[in-house]
Amino acid sequence: MSARAAAAWMLPVAVAVSAVGCALGLIRILSTIGLMVPFDPNEGWNAYHATAAMAAGSPYPSPQSFMTNNYPPLSFYIVGAFGRAIGDMIVAGRLGSLAAFLAAAAAIAAALRLMACSTIQTASGALVFAACLLLNSDYVGMDDPQLLGHAVAMGGLLLVLRQRPGAPAIAAAALLFTFAFFIKHNLIVLPFAVTVWLALYDRRNASIFAAAGAAFLIAGLLLFRLVFGFDLLGVLHSARTFAFHDLAVNLWSWLIWGALPLAVTTFLLATRRDDKFVVLCALYAAIGFVVGASYFGGAGIDVNAMFDADIALALVAGLALNRSSQRGAMYTGAILAAFLLPLTFGLWSNFSSEWLGRDYWFHPMHDEAVLANHDIAFLRARSGPALCETLAYCYWAGKAAEVDVFNAGQQFATYSRSDDALMQMISAQRFAAIQLDTLSPFALGDRIHLVLDRAYRVDHTNDDGVFLIPR
Repeated sequence: MSARAAAAWMLPVAVAVSAVGCALGLIRILSTIGLMVPFDPNEGWNAYHATAAMAAGSPYPSPQSFMTNNYPPLSFYIVGAFGRAIGDMIVAGRLGSLAAFLAAAAAIAAALRLMACSTIQTASGALVFAACLLLNSDYVGMDDPQLLGHAVAMGGLLLVLRQRPGAPAIAAAALLFTFAFFIKHNLIVLPFAVTVWLALYDRRNASIFAAAGAAFLIAGLLLFRLVFGFDLLGVLHSARTFAFHDLAVNLWSWLIWGALPLAVTTFLLATRRDDKFVVLCALYAAIGFVVGASYFGGAGIDVNAMFDADIALALVAGLALNRSSQRGAMYTGAILAAFLLPLTFGLWSNFSSEWLGRDYWFHPMHDEAVLANHDIAFLRARSGPALCETLAYCYWAGKAAEVDVFNAGQQFATYSRSDDALMQMISAQRFAAIQLDTLSPFALGDRIHLVLDRAYRVDHTNDDGVFLIPR
């Protein structure tokens, strides 16, 4: 087979296989999206705040509450309005997350088209993004605002990439980036990369973009202050412990996927420094990597910290295939290998024999759903308030939000809040039932652990955690 013929079939085959794999993953997610099974501890947390946004007009609890909200407000109103219509905030958030994932993938493809890539090259970039998130995270179809924010931010990028964008388009892009920030506050990488890139190639639009972005951000912060009576930046600064061990472990886990694509990015920039789109994607990848990695040592930080870097590398995948298309089959094969080998390793490392069974596809998460429904019924049957570390159980049991275990534990661990009030509540057996993910390690600290042992006993333990009732 000639090199030209090899180059002709390699990319279509890779795209077709990737598309089938991603489609199977999405089918699986769609089949589980309505189940009352927590996909992540954040799902119930987001649901309670969306409920509060609809019921009380504010998703922010009082300072005396042991519930904490350290997110911007927009996602809670968006998901809350949808959730009120369908009757379940968690399912609403899952559907919104799935739609945002698809929109972000489509925006990656659209961005690559604006960078002069072919249809199959744009598809390759979108599929790299889709496969990366499906294999390396559980955020697709999870009730969390991260992907919604990225989808909005990518809309801003598309406006910037238009041929000779005028001031209105640049200002609209700045507005979309501001909306994305007020959906999820870690979405600062792409607007920063765009600002630097515009400063290099279009100083007039860079000035418009920076001025409009600053104006929209200040206006948003002032509006937040007027509506809620306190400063958003204070809300976003939440107590969190930091460990270099966690940083190293999380960074290494990401580099298993990202190291080879980063190498492609470096090579592409070295060989195509005159290409402004290559410079943009390299800037986005570099800033996304540095900023995302800086988060990794914080307690509770997940792989979503690197989603900007993942999106940037997906753009690099399509761009590298296009810019190296004249170099022959060897270059095409090397680029495909750099992106597909890490994803294949991720597929292999996540592989389970359950995938081959009929029940995995036709009765997904059946056992988990039966167990969760049993534990939700247990909580619902206990008269009085309940405390849940995985808040979704209490949400589905119809219990009011009482304690954000993770954030309360972080506040106690960093000595930014006393645990005396919660100790008194537990000692007085305020809660009719308590669900904790585990008793060791204990999320709320040793003092509360001692009080809990005296006031409560274990009713049952299973894969959903430990369920306790008063002695």
